[in-house]
Amino acid sequence: MKYDQIDSKLFVKNRKKFTAYMRPKSIAVFNSNDIYPIGADSTLPFEQDRDIFYLSGADQEETVLLLFPDAMDSKHREILFVRETNDHIAVWEGAKLTKEKATEVSGIETIYWLSDFDKIFFDLMTEADTIYFNTNEHYRQAVETQTREDRFIEKVKKEYPAHQWAKSNPILQKIRGVKEPEEIAIMQRACDITEKGFRRVLGFVRPGVWEHEIEAEYLHEFIRNRSKGFAYSPIIASGGNANVLHYIENNQQTKAGDLILMDLAAEYANYSSDMTRTIPVSGKFTERQKEVYRAVLRVKDEATKMLVPGTIWAEYHKEVGKLMTSELLGLGLLDKADVQNEDPEWPAYKKYFMHGTSHHIGLNTHDYGELKTPMKANMVFTVEPGIYIPAEGMGIRLEDDVVIQEKGEPFNLMRNIPIEIEEIEELMNN
Repeated sequence: MKYDQIDSKLFVKNRKKFTAYMRPKSIAVFNSNDIYPIGADSTLPFEQDRDIFYLSGADQEETVLLLFPDAMDSKHREILFVRETNDHIAVWEGAKLTKEKATEVSGIETIYWLSDFDKIFFDLMTEADTIYFNTNEHYRQAVETQTREDRFIEKVKKEYPAHQWAKSNPILQKIRGVKEPEEIAIMQRACDITEKGFRRVLGFVRPGVWEHEIEAEYLHEFIRNRSKGFAYSPIIASGGNANVLHYIENNQQTKAGDLILMDLAAEYANYSSDMTRTIPVSGKFTERQKEVYRAVLRVKDEATKMLVPGTIWAEYHKEVGKLMTSELLGLGLLDKADVQNEDPEWPAYKKYFMHGTSHHIGLNTHDYGELKTPMKANMVFTVEPGIYIPAEGMGIRLEDDVVIQEKGEPFNLMRNIPIEIEEIEELMNN
């Protein structure tokens, strides 16, 4: 891995939080992701399942974590199973986790080779009443492929039909949403890498450069700072492309006078950052562009102040809608009749701002975290309002990542990334 090794104390804490919610005499199992084929002998780069990483720090394929707090043998209360390595694997694939290294990374003392899993699992299931299955229940998930976790669940249901089943996901939603200080520090590093990329691009953009050339500038800066690259598919949308919310083609040439909406960010150690900035191709905003930009920035700043302990996510979005409605009236994009006659299910402001304002961020860009209960300190959210005006060939979105505090306004992990019009123009014209 490119990133510096994370102190295993983080994963020890995370496991303690998870097991505190487990039923008596229960086992929880977490599997690595598969390596997915492309065709012939090609595969996609491996991406570790975020749940097993959160609980163990193990960033390797064919790894299984087993938690059994009530195991009769104390050494079986936490077990990490890893793929057995040898000299042949070391030559062809590089170093894999040894048992000693697996303990160092995870803080788990009991390490077995994966080939021992079935035998040990059978023995431990004779002591257990319940098994926790790890299903993906994120509100935005749309998974069509069968995962390694899915195959494990099918097998266990068939071979152990007398056991009770429970879900890991509600526990993970509860505990993963509230970040530990070590996690916030890692996310700050991801944001700092993103900042370096953005500052590099401010000195690169000019009329005629291609969107994919801008993408390459970011990627260069991210990788040279120990990131794997983008935390999600980058959006570099010049001109009218910014009105396509998930524009990822990045294949158009920039034109003088246009804006470029850039929604992209670096990952670091599997943690995401999530930034959006909108800049002028020519290095100067027009007066109309400034007017719309400042409206978006005001909504972002005011929305950020609402992210405090006790806030309800759904109610927060309604309040942001009121802020945006006021700004759109001021810009002449809405009039009072539009607002008076609006459909409550699709308010008038949605014509120009059709997406949500905030989501959890962490090990996933759209991270696990409770959304129906009051917000808590140390949750990390994006704040990303936008105004999209196809008729004017522009879309402006601004986004930062912020940490909810016990008291006062959130702490902005992107506080050092330029966002004010004057600073952006100055950096682009140096």
